[in-house]
Amino acid sequence: MKSLLIKDTTKEEREQIVAESIGNISGSCDGCMAGLADMYQDYIDGKCEIREINMRFRANYESADGLNDRNHCGYAN
Repeated sequence: MKSLLIKDTTKEEREQIVAESIGNISGSCDGCMAGLADMYQDYIDGKCEIREINMRFRANYESADGLNDRNHCGYAN
């Protein structure tokens, strides 16, 4: 497998990596995929490694609205 690091890829390769990873962002969905593509623009531009972007996203998701305090999914009574 080829390295995904910025130092080992060109901008065009990074664009392709993101496009292949996300899938069809122009498909008919609720618009969430376009936002996901924007999230990786710093990687494409060579400003931030893809791993760092994923870690930031995960950290924000886990800490949002105190979800870590829940002990169940909320669907069961």
